[in-house]
Amino acid sequence: MYKLGIDVGGTNTDAVLIDENLNVVADIKYPTTKDIYSGIVGALKTVLEVSGVDRSQIKQAMLGTTQCTNAIVERKNLAKIGILRLGAPASLAIKPMVDWADDIKQVSVAERIIGGGSEYDGKPISAFDEAAAKEFFAELKEKGIKSVAISSVFSPVRNDDEKKAAEICKEVMGADTHVSISSEIGSMGLIERENATILNAALYKVADMFTEGFAQSLADEGITNADIYISQNDGTLMTIDYARLYPILTVACGPTNSIRGASYLSQVQNAIVIDVGGTTTDLGVIQNGFPRESSIAVTIGGVRTNFRMPDVISIGLGGGSIVREHEDGTVTVGPDSVGYAITEKALVFGGDVLTASDVAVRLGMAEMGDPSKVAGISEELCKKALAAMVTLVEDSIDSMKVSSDDVDVILVGGGSVILPEKLAGAKQVIKPDHFGCANAIGSAISKVSGTYEKLINYDEIPRDQALEQARQQAIEMAVASGAARETVEIIDMEDVPLQYYAGHTNRVKIKAAGELLV
Repeated sequence: MYKLGIDVGGTNTDAVLIDENLNVVADIKYPTTKDIYSGIVGALKTVLEVSGVDRSQIKQAMLGTTQCTNAIVERKNLAKIGILRLGAPASLAIKPMVDWADDIKQVSVAERIIGGGSEYDGKPISAFDEAAAKEFFAELKEKGIKSVAISSVFSPVRNDDEKKAAEICKEVMGADTHVSISSEIGSMGLIERENATILNAALYKVADMFTEGFAQSLADEGITNADIYISQNDGTLMTIDYARLYPILTVACGPTNSIRGASYLSQVQNAIVIDVGGTTTDLGVIQNGFPRESSIAVTIGGVRTNFRMPDVISIGLGGGSIVREHEDGTVTVGPDSVGYAITEKALVFGGDVLTASDVAVRLGMAEMGDPSKVAGISEELCKKALAAMVTLVEDSIDSMKVSSDDVDVILVGGGSVILPEKLAGAKQVIKPDHFGCANAIGSAISKVSGTYEKLINYDEIPRDQALEQARQQAIEMAVASGAARETVEIIDMEDVPLQYYAGHTNRVKIKAAGELLV
């Protein structure tokens, strides 16, 4: 039995095949293409040819893709949607999409704020206005809208109104309508949670395209016995159906795949992971084998959100970063890059652009292309460029650390050859085997998770009993998502007192994860 992992990056599409014992059978890099799918198909064909495995023995196929992120950033392929907020009269002063840029604000054809929602303690702000909801949904149906974002004030506390509105939406607009409700996507903070829900609703066409496209590309290559999964941004997997419901959860799955892959390849459970690609370098933290989540609101394509995201720093440094020497003698690297055109534009490949990869070859740190083509480049210039690159990375390491102590650093990604094996702030720098395809490996070896989150008053139910029930709920959610029950374990638990609530109310969040059921 084999697992296939594919991860689409800005420069390369990586593919890997691993066996049932999680040993790497074959790993390859293939240039990412403008249409994405040609790159996926090319990577798929190449890894099958290199490995020579029987296609019928590939039982699981995983895809990590940047398409949702790209759609938001580039404002492309986003669906037209309607937005309903339940919170009148309390939230009328601040309209939906209040701080959005005009070029992405156009995804909405209509917004409405009606009665509904609750106070922080679960008491209703006002009665849910069913008549107004039906009227709004009827208007959207007339306009041909197929996706709706529904949010409600304090829905993480009480989401009855959101669920009722979703039922009415499907009754009025049709069962095939894509409905996103905020309590299933974001956490506390109405505007940020609503923003994430709007983005999720607008991404449904993108999700349909990449899930159907991946399934078709597998079928075209004769891989018909494989269960298909999509990478999430918490380092775990979801089914195609789940990905179509929550495409926003694929945003930033690339860095988390690299983090998981780096941890697996190095057998290190706690470290800073540096993933150097052709265009950017992503730094994240691995904690107990899983990516550390960000504790602050995250901005995606200029939109402020508060759904779960990995704690990642991205800097404009990669193997294709352009090196420039200025009149005052200083040397800068990036943030612009030749990207996937590196094999055409870098000096070592016969191009005319000095890149970070050329510097690494000139200084004897890497072997690629024709070294004679950079032999005439000044060694002093290259050393200045290397110093600039190292400074960028070391500053980023410092910003990811929670103490002044040195930490383990794992170096992965095809572009990691541009960095030295010693970095300030690092206890040791580990570059494991197959480091170039850590992201695809992370996708292939990922587990399935379930996350239970709820506000619980310990005056109503004892803490120990409440936490045990929450743990069991998280385990059942992981099993329902496709995890083998005997492999499921609790990987993260939060129990945070909320001082502004009556009684002893705590925010309980527990995540369980297990191996895919074969």
